[in-house]
Amino acid sequence: MPGLLCLLALALRLLLPREGAAGVLSAAAGTAFWLCLAWTAARLAGLALARHPKLLSDLIATALFAAAAIIVSQVVFELPATGLIATSSVLIAVLGFALRNIFGDIFSGIALGIESPYAIGDWIEATEGCAGRVTGISWRATRLVTRDGVTLVVPNSLIAGHRIAVFGPDGAGRYRTALSVVLDAGVPAERARRVLLAAALEAGRDIPDFAPDVVLSDLNQGFATWLVRFHVPDYAQEMRCRDAVAGAVQRALGRAGLAVAGREVAVRRAPQRPVADPRQALIGAIDLFRPFTEAERAALAAALAETPVRAGATVVRRGEQGDSLFLLAEGVLEVRIPRAGGGEFTVDRLFPGAVFGEMSLLTGQPRSATVVAATDALAYELRKDDLDPVLRARPALLEGLTAIMAERQARNSAAPAAGDAPSAAAPTREDIMARLKAFFGIR
Repeated sequence: MPGLLCLLALALRLLLPREGAAGVLSAAAGTAFWLCLAWTAARLAGLALARHPKLLSDLIATALFAAAAIIVSQVVFELPATGLIATSSVLIAVLGFALRNIFGDIFSGIALGIESPYAIGDWIEATEGCAGRVTGISWRATRLVTRDGVTLVVPNSLIAGHRIAVFGPDGAGRYRTALSVVLDAGVPAERARRVLLAAALEAGRDIPDFAPDVVLSDLNQGFATWLVRFHVPDYAQEMRCRDAVAGAVQRALGRAGLAVAGREVAVRRAPQRPVADPRQALIGAIDLFRPFTEAERAALAAALAETPVRAGATVVRRGEQGDSLFLLAEGVLEVRIPRAGGGEFTVDRLFPGAVFGEMSLLTGQPRSATVVAATDALAYELRKDDLDPVLRARPALLEGLTAIMAERQARNSAAPAAGDAPSAAAPTREDIMARLKAFFGIR
């Protein structure tokens, strides 16, 4: 439509005489021609810049109409250029001084529009402590909505003068962040890495492509600063992921008998209180040992044999005979079973505090799955010879063990089978009790 109007106005301008009453129509046609020509050029520029911020096409349209107005005054109405220049200079000076902040925002918006560092829908940090999702970009400001639903209107000049952080590819994708954990430098690096990595893996077990790792970033005045790094799906979910990792790290440090070091490095550190034996804490946290007394659990904890495992090593293998169970203290293990077509696949992951192999310890039956270390790990092994004296001294414990084991077996059988392996029927309480008595020789 603007192109057709432009052609019509040009035809009238060429056909009508320039004097008399027809001259007014001719001047109007000439004015319409230049304005329609600017309109047509602005429409074409808008189509060419459709993928760029609207601010850029608006700027071009404004410049085109301004140029058309100057041409109309010079060509159609034949006004003197000197008067126009003088008037324009004074007007520009007054407006420039009065609206200097607005012009700063506009020109900053122009620069941002040309550079296009972000777009609608991106998560950005525009200035220090000012982050949100971009919902609008205008001549003067950029509109953000924070994770808390608060709308921020940030002047473009303020954004252009600061570093701009765009989170994730195209501002709406996966990126990596880190949680800083300060520990005493006396904690061995291998152990600190093992404990923190296991906590991060546990926190991100339900988050796709979490891919955590742990690096030592600083050693200073007896303190070691560790970075637990992980990927988050997008900026909106970062706080939830950080909360999960921080909680898992806190629990993991508590289980391992460690504590986050204080940050006051200029004063003498008070001696730390002795930490309880982590083996007793493990025994006490496992429901299998609920029927035992405190003294019996302490005796079993003292009998636990420390079993360090390197990443990739096999802890137990499916089908092997076993007479012990394992308590995982640090690290992450994978539970694997055979695939019908050959090979193995992982059906579960074990995190600190998990127990496995109890059926082999209490009934002597072969291992039902292969357990492999996904990371460096530390486990404790409890053998039949260590449990036998306790059960012989108190045969009544068999009732409690039978109930707990039957409950665990029923829960495992109710879980959906993974891959090609069918679910096995859970043994009955009578069957478990018979196996227990036969294995320990108790009547």
